[in-house]
Amino acid sequence: MHMSQHILWTIGWIFHLTAFVLVTFHCLQRRRNASSTLLWIFTAWSFPAIGPLLYLSFGVDRVGDRGYLKFLADEHVLETRKGTQTAAPRAYWHNLTGTPAENEFQRELNRTLNALIPDHPALSGNRLIPLVNGDEAYPRMLKAIRSAKHHIHLQSFIIGNDTIGREFMDALVAKAEQGVQVRLLYDRFGSTLAHFGGLFGKARKVPNFQVAGWTQANPLKRQFQINLRNHRKTLVVDGTCAFFGGVNIHDENISTHKNGPIRDYHFEAKGPVVQELQYSFLRDWYFITEESLGTLLTEQYFPHAESAGTVTARLINSGPSTAEDVATESFFNSIILAKKQILAVTPYFVPPEDILRALRSAALRGVDVCLVVPKENNHFYAGFASHALYEELLLAGVRIFERRPPFMHAKALVIDGEFALVGTANLDVRSLTLNYETSLAVYSAEFADAMKCIIHEDINSSDEVILADWQNRPAHRRLIENLAALMTPML
Repeated sequence: MHMSQHILWTIGWIFHLTAFVLVTFHCLQRRRNASSTLLWIFTAWSFPAIGPLLYLSFGVDRVGDRGYLKFLADEHVLETRKGTQTAAPRAYWHNLTGTPAENEFQRELNRTLNALIPDHPALSGNRLIPLVNGDEAYPRMLKAIRSAKHHIHLQSFIIGNDTIGREFMDALVAKAEQGVQVRLLYDRFGSTLAHFGGLFGKARKVPNFQVAGWTQANPLKRQFQINLRNHRKTLVVDGTCAFFGGVNIHDENISTHKNGPIRDYHFEAKGPVVQELQYSFLRDWYFITEESLGTLLTEQYFPHAESAGTVTARLINSGPSTAEDVATESFFNSIILAKKQILAVTPYFVPPEDILRALRSAALRGVDVCLVVPKENNHFYAGFASHALYEELLLAGVRIFERRPPFMHAKALVIDGEFALVGTANLDVRSLTLNYETSLAVYSAEFADAMKCIIHEDINSSDEVILADWQNRPAHRRLIENLAALMTPML
């Protein structure tokens, strides 16, 4: 008996040591953040079996490989679009690009974005309408769906198997039965309950209705990575009207929900930028389904883009498939160019050190920096990790406002009352580096003013964090916060 236990212990030790060496070797194959590397090596050693499994599932070991496949797919779509006159958004081929010229800030930032994302120029002639919560967004989205004539393209991180999710699915099925082409792309991780609850089953049998789930995790193909989530939320109808932003499709976004509505920002878009959102959807769709580009990149999906307003905007698509760290660079350059005011709203504030330093630097040079975050976070570790950053921000002069419940899922950055960055990207490492996100850089004082009014509503519903009070919080809170912050490279 004693001998068999010794043999089992020896075999277990050999497996543990082998797994640890493999994780360490794989971590060191690519240059990455040192803290992340050390934490994964530590976890693999300290937690036998569990540590290596966590690394396979959450570590960034396959991000480069899988992200590169997405990059190749995106490049293929781009080259096909460039080579086919009818396949391209008319905004590109009819000189509807617009160079922001309201002031030096906008021109300087646009030069940076031109270098980062040359294939997505600033487009003039747009109209953007801010929509707060599902109470404002859902009726307009459903109206657009029900008025569709040719096609509906919808993607969302979360589609709930609930009243709102079923209402949207019923509306989409009804249009497909009328002959409208419907494509629905959902994230399998975010929409797990709907995926396994059968919400999409009926739609798969309806003519003209195509449903696909986004995932890059498949144990049968030795793909264990469950990062690389598609966090985009976009609706495009007939290539002329679009919706995008932070609002998922589920009951928690409406006032009738017992804990709702979640505070969130969504946007209705018309004008040439709709074609950019269309192109973004079709790139993701092609990557997952491999549907023929000859079918997807046609003039029917990219009708002539009429001017719909006075707003100039450009698409910022980010994720592991982009050649540059587009999201981080966009936020960073916006912040360092600020001269008067920065209003930042995010549900999860665990940014890279560069953005943290940029916010502190802005406050130290006299910029009015206001950060709005939820008072109670739905991801407790993200809330604690953000708390660990408060003191250094407060010491630099940043004002922090914690919005009272219900939970705030909104995200926006408004600079000097003349520029806004809105969409799906949060100010946390996962959102900026691992998720696929869609944002718009909006060069418009009028739009920025509208966003300022909405953000000030959130500030009025917040409690400001006072430095002296914060420094007197219990010691055990500091320990928990610092531990959460230590673990952020793994989150």
